[in-house]
Amino acid sequence: VLYKESVGTGTPTPITPEMERVKRNQEICSSVLYKENIGKATPTPVTPEMERVKRNQEIISSVLYKENVGKVTPTPITPEMERVKRNQEIISSVLYKENLGRATPTPITPEMERVKRNQEQISSVVYKEGLGKATPTPVTPEMERVKRNQEHISSILYKEHLAKGTPTPMTPEMERAKRNQENISSVLYSDSFRKEVQGKAAYVLDTPEMRRVRETQKHISTVKYHEDFEKNKGTFTPVVTDPITERVKKNMQDFSDISYRGIQRRVVEMERKRVDQDQENLTG
Repeated sequence: VLYKESVGTGTPTPITPEMERVKRNQEICSSVLYKENIGKATPTPVTPEMERVKRNQEIISSVLYKENVGKVTPTPITPEMERVKRNQEIISSVLYKENLGRATPTPITPEMERVKRNQEQISSVVYKEGLGKATPTPVTPEMERVKRNQEHISSILYKEHLAKGTPTPMTPEMERAKRNQENISSVLYSDSFRKEVQGKAAYVLDTPEMRRVRETQKHISTVKYHEDFEKNKGTFTPVVTDPITERVKKNMQDFSDISYRGIQRRVVEMERKRVDQDQENLTG
């Protein structure tokens, strides 16, 4: 405070290009002098003891950091906080888009495509060259058991962290919107199918090789069919005879006998004669 009181008012001077040049030279000179004053050092190998001490220091630093952290009071996230957060994100997105200048699109030429493919191939080759040799280890039952236990533990912890949700009833309006979406999806799918697939055949060249394969398949099918026929020839499938089957069989036999012997025709003639005789008796 006393230092600032003793300092009087000064006259601001503009920063000229000459002052900028002098400032840069001073920085370069300071960097050169600093490097010249540094003597030659002897590198020391990193021993296991040094690694152990380094890890202990990191653990101690972490413990001390956690001890210095005081207790905090958690505050619930209210709807107002959510609204403010969304507004801030929208404002940030709008400001980001406003600060973007206009860009000039450049076409992708064949030369650019070739260079891009070469770069990808070089990256793939360099990546594979950097990989060292690995020793494969067999998957033992113990490793399988540990893996399953880890999956179960992860699933349990995941379910514990899930918060409770609020179920929303399915209203008629939601049902209607869902059906409309399904209908729209079906219509779009049908239109694309009719335009791109329906009525178009897939042309396949009928080469000598394909004809040979087709003839071979026919021969194999014929041989297989005859083999199965010869194997099953002379055999029959037993069927259980129950009372219903017996009754149906007897009725079919009766119908066959009636049709074959002409009994049905005689029965009809006898019935007609009986009716005529009854009519004569009534009129007489």
